[in-house]
Amino acid sequence: NNGGSPIMTQRAFRIRFALNRHDPVPDSKTIHNWVKNFRQTSSALKRKSTGRPRTATGLENVAAVRTSIEQSPRRSARKHAAALHLSDRSVWRILHQELKIHPYKIMVTKELFPRDFETRTTLCRDLLRNIPRTDVLLFTDEAHFHLSGTVNKQNFRYWSEHNLQELHQQLLYSPKVTVWCAIFASGVWGPYFFEEDGATVTVTSNRYCNMLEHFLWLKLNDFFHEYG
Repeated sequence: NNGGSPIMTQRAFRIRFALNRHDPVPDSKTIHNWVKNFRQTSSALKRKSTGRPRTATGLENVAAVRTSIEQSPRRSARKHAAALHLSDRSVWRILHQELKIHPYKIMVTKELFPRDFETRTTLCRDLLRNIPRTDVLLFTDEAHFHLSGTVNKQNFRYWSEHNLQELHQQLLYSPKVTVWCAIFASGVWGPYFFEEDGATVTVTSNRYCNMLEHFLWLKLNDFFHEYG
């Protein structure tokens, strides 16, 4: 009735299902596939594949992946696939669809005590009460990157059916490099690396004051000189 036009079919589709002009409708490729399937099989549904069934997710491979995960839960899916001589996609399909296992990522957190919540609340209230609205307010922070690689949360995964909530302790004063940065309404200042002669140094009060005097103070002078 529509002369083989996908556009006419889309219009009829909107009328049949009471859709608005901008509501989504099947595209021309989908319509052509429906017509092709109907002419060949008397059904608009997608034909079942006549090829051989999947064997990568067979019971034998599922059991092999389960055993491999139980033996090495911290190994990546790619390494499991290489060890079992399976494709990455097959291993991922087995982990998610067959075994219902997910890769949990480590999160670095700081232990808080009951008094910490009261201290933080008091500090926030003091800031709101004492800082004039016309002042330039800087938020600064430092990030510590451990040189030993004790915790690498980007590469750490633990395969499990549920979150184990494991705790991993590390040395409090392990060697690291500290990067400082400041953010405020007009932009970002930094990063600033605490180094001397190209080598990483421990952040002390003298070095921190030196950063404030020779880096942050110059940024502030340039800012007020430009914006008054």
